[in-house]
Amino acid sequence: MAKPDRLARLDAQREDLETDYRATLIAALEKTAAGALGLFNRTPDRRVRAAIAPTIDALTEMGDDIAAMRERLMLEPFALHADFFAARGPVSASAVGEQKEARLWLDRLKAQDPPAANA
Repeated sequence: MAKPDRLARLDAQREDLETDYRATLIAALEKTAAGALGLFNRTPDRRVRAAIAPTIDALTEMGDDIAAMRERLMLEPFALHADFFAARGPVSASAVGEQKEARLWLDRLKAQDPPAANA
């Protein structure tokens, strides 16, 4: 009986961590949409990269922890983390800028939000 309890606690921790990940990502996307650069790693400026590094490090750490929890719970990988990190890095000259991409990500995440439950 102890193992199901541990797995239930682990799943609850995973859900909380995924909520924190999403909130951290949304906050960073909102800053980027407002004009801050670096979230999508498209500038060679070291100062810009250094400024966003704590956020990227936090997202990476949370993503790694979530991946370990999901693996233990035999769940599919955390798609939000994989999708976000796949979107980072160099792009073609015709690609949208970071601000516009951040707005697109915010729209996508808001569309995925379940309606708030009335409690």
